[in-house]
Amino acid sequence: MLLGVCVGIVVGSLPGLTPPIGMALFIPVTMGMDPVSGLLLLSSIYMGAEYGGSISAILLNTPGTAAAACTSFDGYPLARQGEGNKALYASITASTLGGIIGVIILLFFTPLLAQLSLKFGPAEMFWISIMGLALVSSLSGKNIIKGLLGAAFGILVSTVGMDPISGYPRFSFNSPNLLSGIGVVPALIGLFSISQMLVLMSKKRGEVIINEQKPTPYLQVLKFVLKRPFLVLRSSAIGTVVGILPGAGGSIASFLSYTLAKQSSKNPEKFGRGALEGVIASESANNAMVGGSLVPLLSLGIPGSASAAVLFGGLTLHGLIPGPRLFTEHADIAYGFMIGMLVTTILMCLVGLLTAKYSPFILKLPYNYIIATVLVLSTIGSYSVKNNLFDVWVMIVFGLLGYVALKYGFPIPPIVLGVILGPIAEEGYRRAIELGSVHGSTWGYFFGQPITVVLIIINVLIFLGGLYQEFRKVKAEKA
Repeated sequence: MLLGVCVGIVVGSLPGLTPPIGMALFIPVTMGMDPVSGLLLLSSIYMGAEYGGSISAILLNTPGTAAAACTSFDGYPLARQGEGNKALYASITASTLGGIIGVIILLFFTPLLAQLSLKFGPAEMFWISIMGLALVSSLSGKNIIKGLLGAAFGILVSTVGMDPISGYPRFSFNSPNLLSGIGVVPALIGLFSISQMLVLMSKKRGEVIINEQKPTPYLQVLKFVLKRPFLVLRSSAIGTVVGILPGAGGSIASFLSYTLAKQSSKNPEKFGRGALEGVIASESANNAMVGGSLVPLLSLGIPGSASAAVLFGGLTLHGLIPGPRLFTEHADIAYGFMIGMLVTTILMCLVGLLTAKYSPFILKLPYNYIIATVLVLSTIGSYSVKNNLFDVWVMIVFGLLGYVALKYGFPIPPIVLGVILGPIAEEGYRRAIELGSVHGSTWGYFFGQPITVVLIIINVLIFLGGLYQEFRKVKAEKA
């Protein structure tokens, strides 16, 4: 578990090296182990990588994982203000608490949540993705119009490739590389990493970009986090529930938790400028998602994410078939694995606390070294996703687009939101229309089911919350 956590943190902090890649590399190692040890090695990498993505997000504005994108919104401004140590401590604390809550829910409520996940069909997934897209107003900064345009551009990018229903190529320009669409990981690396490095390269020599980092006692940050139990519990619950939905992933959980934290905050204007609550919301959600994603895997045999699919392979490698019979015929392995994940989370906390103290020293390196290192790692990460040089060109193009967007005041988060949620929204919508026609009423299928009604109400509340926030902002500016 200790080895897995350390490997996971390194994999998560390197742009492009996603948790599934790290786990897949270690599947051959598990062949000589007993089932529980092998599964715990893989799940430790999974848990550690979800936290590791926040390290590069906070220090370099380069999210190591897609789920850590929200962490960079406030983590990097804190690092620029000399509070990088505080942001890292908040990240590991929130990740630990979120991970523990997610695993406890997995341990005690797996059968109930598995039945719930089966009730989420295409219409429900469509409304969840719309819920995510409704957050654009909260992530647009000062200009909502530019935020909406950014989200629309992100959705447009997500339509490139094969039609999810008919399989007809769209916007591929007869290029075989575009048939599978624009890779999310290279696009995110370009939008965050490359654009940020171009910004640093454009600075004048000797200009101070990041202040000297101030040492912060860990107990001070721990008290800050523990004084906000509702924030941690709400974000962890969102992460767990989103985790059980096949295909949703940690990105949606992070964005939802982050926006709800902003809308319920007494000082929403601080978000995006260095609010520690933003780091806490994002990190507790994406680590709680780990436990949630294992619910459908263990109880139904349905992998809820790419990382869960790798764990599925690890289970079958040891002759275990995920599903209800796993808990009756191999209860010792199933519960040993889940209890072991609690220990994994504690080990992650210890390793994270040890490394958090020294990680900000990276910022003391000369910037030409940092820029060169990040560019090299970003290129390797983009290439390693599919072993395809085309993804490197995607990263470069999106890096240039991100730089232009920053220069002209277009916020990056809505673009990222569109790229990630576009395919989920489209596929859910198209499949829901087909199923609705089979059931005799498309409108009834979209709007008349109990879960869809609840999701629509939540969407309306999020939209009204965004309008109320804008009203408060305008009123404060006039005052």
